[in-house]
Amino acid sequence: MSLPYTILILFIFSTSSSYLIPLAHSKIARLGISSKTLKNEPDGSTQKVDESNLKMYYFNQTLDHFTFTPESYMTFQQRYAIDSTHWGGAKANAPILAFLGEESSLDSDLAAIGFLRDNGPRLNALLVYIEHRYYGETMPFGSAEEALKNASTLGYLNAAQALADYAAILLHVKEKYSTNHSPIIVIGGSYGGMLAAWFRLKYPHIALGALASSAPLLYFEDTRPKFGYYYIVTKVFKEASERCYNTIRNSWIEIDRVAGKPNGLSILSKQFKTCAPLNGSFDIKDFLDTIYAEAVQYNRGPNFWVAKVCNAINANPPNRRYNLLDRIFAGVVALVGNRTCYDTKMFAQPTNNNIAWRWQSCSEIVMPVGYDKQDTMFPTAPFNMTSYIDGCKSYHGVTPRPHWITTYFGIQVYMINQISFRNTFKLNLHSSLYLLSLVLIITRLYDPCFTRVEYLIIGYKIFFGIFLEFLDFLCVLLEFFLHHQIVVRIFLGLYHQV
Repeated sequence: MSLPYTILILFIFSTSSSYLIPLAHSKIARLGISSKTLKNEPDGSTQKVDESNLKMYYFNQTLDHFTFTPESYMTFQQRYAIDSTHWGGAKANAPILAFLGEESSLDSDLAAIGFLRDNGPRLNALLVYIEHRYYGETMPFGSAEEALKNASTLGYLNAAQALADYAAILLHVKEKYSTNHSPIIVIGGSYGGMLAAWFRLKYPHIALGALASSAPLLYFEDTRPKFGYYYIVTKVFKEASERCYNTIRNSWIEIDRVAGKPNGLSILSKQFKTCAPLNGSFDIKDFLDTIYAEAVQYNRGPNFWVAKVCNAINANPPNRRYNLLDRIFAGVVALVGNRTCYDTKMFAQPTNNNIAWRWQSCSEIVMPVGYDKQDTMFPTAPFNMTSYIDGCKSYHGVTPRPHWITTYFGIQVYMINQISFRNTFKLNLHSSLYLLSLVLIITRLYDPCFTRVEYLIIGYKIFFGIFLEFLDFLCVLLEFFLHHQIVVRIFLGLYHQV
């Protein structure tokens, strides 16, 4: 399978001072390095993680890094893990690779990521994995019940606090191992990739560089893409199979038509084998929409998820005549598996992780995702900021700050022409390659979280002649698709030249 990639260079010249809200027209598949819902997904990772080399620790973390009120001095236990098996030691200034946790528990992250395990031994690196506050076992206020109960306790859950947590732990690790001169490369995927890039911006004295996979750094109100999340979902399905695309496109009207019949919701419930009666056609449409989004967002081999869904939708089984909704249901079974019944709310269960992420998406990680008119596989329903804010206020009692991320992290956006390359390499992480002040970001061109047609350069200064000087360097960067360790070697090479 040939995948087009776009390679571009982004520079940030940093100085040394330095469960989703279920609202109509404002939904996005959860970020994350792997699907948290489809545990038995087709072609899912079956790699067994050897934890014998991992040592778990708990760091006495400060609740509030940015105020000096009595409550801010409260602490909680933050979980992190270290693998020192292949570390070259402090005397050799051997590197430290630090995985910055995202909206998931450390346990599931360890099972999903392989970059550190693959490259640590080759680089003689110390491997550090840090769990994000309010996820997994890292719960302030003593328990998840207390930490997640209301806006007063959830108020300490934000990106700035998480970055400060990581800074404190990494400095603690360097002190623990007496390795003041070992360079640190921070690594993350999706939301964790955003954190890795932001960490390099805010803490350049701690992290030499960062690698961010599929980090939607520009998907905010101030940098809203012209073609959004569901445009990419549509594009991927259409290129996979025009027939499949048309079937899905026509299914929404058919669902509404059946729902409008006497006992229509019961008919739909039976058709899709739902575990509970449907309250309206929206229930099944929202479920299907998430199925398609998950298939694209976590599309991976050896049998790519979108291809599996479309093959099932397009199939012509012997001795049976499929109607349109039969085909749609076959696509669901192909991705989710054969079950006795299907929970239409399976992607929005009130787990601790979903509750915490819902707070983040209702406070500062406000991504304007809707169904725009060019997203032709879906009925048009643009993102509505007013209804989004009203929904968040109703649920949490607080108003989202849609401009805060771009304000706090100081992103300035400029336009740049794209340089396109075609290749046949396949990436595990749902992830065009760009570099910003020793931050390397990887993302598939068809990643719905990164959707700019007019690719962007971030930074305080732009060097328009940079491409001629860096053509040879770009060729070297292409090797990244074959040898991931080149990323770290680039950073370490620059470090040793200082």
